[in-house]
Amino acid sequence: MTVQREQQGHRGAFFIDQDGVRAAELTFSAGPDGKLVMLDHTEVGESLRGQGIARKLVEAAVMWARQEKIKLVPVCPFARAVFDKEPTFHDVLA
Repeated sequence: MTVQREQQGHRGAFFIDQDGVRAAELTFSAGPDGKLVMLDHTEVGESLRGQGIARKLVEAAVMWARQEKIKLVPVCPFARAVFDKEPTFHDVLA
């Protein structure tokens, strides 16, 4: 399963499509300069739960933040929990 990213203006998402349907997503909102991004909400469809998919979405956000030199603010409780458990992600925390 491939994590994709879409963005229109200051809003976007990391997502996984399954059979043409969005099966999982992590939404985000960027600040005015685009260098501070809030991870808003994580949702995983029933068919993918329990497979570590939500964590994969957070990992994709971290990789993107590193590449683009962006800082992340995990507002979503799940994303916050991932950051709390994974000190190697702290380099992209705001």
